[in-house]
Amino acid sequence: SQGIIERDETPMEKEIARLHRVDFEFSDIFYFCRKGFEAIVEDEVTQRFSSEELVSWNLLTRTNVNFHYISLRLTVVWVIGVIVRYCFLLPLRFTLAAIGITSMIVGTTMVGQLPNSSVKNYLSEVVHLTCSRILVRALSGTIHYHNKENKPQKGGICVANHTSPIDAIILTNDGCYAMVGQVHGGLMGVIQRATVKACPHVWFERSEIKDRHLVTKRLREHVADKSKLPILIFPEGTCINNTSVMMFKKGSFEIGGTIYPVAIKYDPQFGDAFWNSSKYNIVSYLLRIMTSWAIVCNVWYMPPMVRKEGEDAVQFANRVRSAIARQGGLTELPWDGGLKRAKVKDTFKEEQQKNYSKMLVRNGSIG
Repeated sequence: SQGIIERDETPMEKEIARLHRVDFEFSDIFYFCRKGFEAIVEDEVTQRFSSEELVSWNLLTRTNVNFHYISLRLTVVWVIGVIVRYCFLLPLRFTLAAIGITSMIVGTTMVGQLPNSSVKNYLSEVVHLTCSRILVRALSGTIHYHNKENKPQKGGICVANHTSPIDAIILTNDGCYAMVGQVHGGLMGVIQRATVKACPHVWFERSEIKDRHLVTKRLREHVADKSKLPILIFPEGTCINNTSVMMFKKGSFEIGGTIYPVAIKYDPQFGDAFWNSSKYNIVSYLLRIMTSWAIVCNVWYMPPMVRKEGEDAVQFANRVRSAIARQGGLTELPWDGGLKRAKVKDTFKEEQQKNYSKMLVRNGSIG
């Protein structure tokens, strides 16, 4: 175990059966108490929503701990790094980002005025690719794409683990996708309204995105048209800290069609790409990554997957998640990323209670 405590992963049935045999015993309570203490001391869920630990200091920060004085020589090196990052790299990156965003808005607006045709689709892809590559340069992005023969094809669904809002730019740097998401205001809203004129992105109003049937219907219609770009979906629904893959929501796997899994893994030695949205707003986050040394990551395109006969959406989602976790060297967790902001659902508690009661019934201590 690499944690601060050593957990016993033995299933409840085996561990309690080891203690006794048939009837309920008061000592059974100790098993649940110990599991509760383990969760309090080292919660494997909430620690996925803070920056991952670094093996060595990268002259930026040590996870959530700012620079501390150690020696004069190290302090001088750190100060020089601050000057380089804030006085040279940041202005250059900000300029490139402004050029990329402006080009995206202007370019997609102009292309959007053209009638639907193959020429419009071609120009739209050129604009999206060009602007995305400018934005990646604005982050000093160094991206290694593996197994390009497995790149998502039109009419398919690209599914990837989610670490940062820039995941979409990282992927679009190597190919175009139809984005799926909620309608926003401000600058993001301007970009959404401009890009949807040139490319069939799927944007939902706040009231619509809660209607699961409407979302599924619109996505199915998109996938059914094999001339449209592959849909890009992050089924975790929230950003995880580059160490794990959490539960995939089943909606993406009920649509039908071919799933193209993609694994994304960032190198934290050059910059922390994880967005802790409960701690930083989007402006603060972008400032942090634009003042880091670079954004370095690996992207693995994986062989397409389809739903097997007799397999439900949840089982299919779990199979895709497992494949992404193995390829990216990430820890696979069964928990819902929604626990980042919400309490544990009562159904999770009830499931443990049911498992324990079933065990007692099978052992003959009830009835």
